[in-house]
Formats: sequence, C-alpha cells, structure tokens
Amino acid sequence: MDVFSRTFLPATSQAGLPIPVVSRHMPVLRPCVTPGETTVVATRCHRPGQPLAGFYLLLLTNRSLVVTRETRFLHRVRLHLAADLRFLEDVTWTSDPRMRSMELAVTTPDGIRERFWFPVFYTRRLWHLDALFSHVFRSRAVAGTAPRAQPRLFSPAGAF
Repeated sequence: MDVFSRTFLPATSQAGLPIPVVSRHMPVLRPCVTPGETTVVATRCHRPGQPLAGFYLLLLTNRSLVVTRETRFLHRVRLHLAADLRFLEDVTWTSDPRMRSMELAVTTPDGIRERFWFPVFYTRRLWHLDALFSHVFRSRAVAGTAPRAQPRLFSPAGAF
C-alpha cells in the first residue's frame, strides 16, 4: 500500500466523508496524485456564488491541490482543478469562527482565481484546518524565497 492510500482514507474519515462519496471520487483523484504524496486535507467544499452547482471535493497533498466536482442529481464526478502547489499563486485562506466556515482562494497557472468555501461543524476542526493550510502553504512560501546559488561565470571544466 502506497503513502497516498495510507493517508487518504484517514483524512476522509476525519472529514466525515461517506464511503460511497469517496468511492465515486477516487477514480478521478488517483491519476492526479503520485503514490508518494501525503494527504493533508480531504473535505467537501462549495463555490461561493454557485450554490446549485453541486458539491466539490478538495484534496490537498504535500505537493498538489486537486478539486473534483460532483453533479447534484446524477452524481457524476469530473475533475475541476489539478495543480502543483509550486505553480499556485496568491494563496489565501480565511477562517470564520462565527459562521464555522473557511474559504480558500488560489490563482491557478492559467490566471483564473478560484475560490472554495467549506463549512466546518466544530471550532476545533476549524483551527486544525487553519494550522494545516498554514503548514502547507507558508512552508512553500518560505522555501520559494530562499536565496539561490549564484550562477557561475566560467565553466568548471574550462571548456571554451
């Protein structure tokens, strides 16, 4: 059993996702992640301003963000977003303890701003999700600003 399989099922049970929902989304999610990726968050979410569009399943791993969409009546699952975390820009998330919800907003490599809203029923889970997002996205931001090695001005082998 690979790392993704070992971490995905506990993350879905922690989010309270029913097994039939997980089974419907798994064939779409599986090709989008590598076996070595660790699942950080798996949760249901909605798009603000589109309440009748069905629900979305957000999967955040240590390397990628994958969002699938399930239609309301026929339960058809389609891929909505699959992006490597390195290519996401302007990632913001806001926690609202009064409404017990969280909103995640990212800019994809195509330049499209995506927003996802997900309800959280327990305040403790809200702070836990906030800490997980902080761990994943802030560590990426710090790693991206690390000083890089200066390019060499001459060839080490002396081949000119």
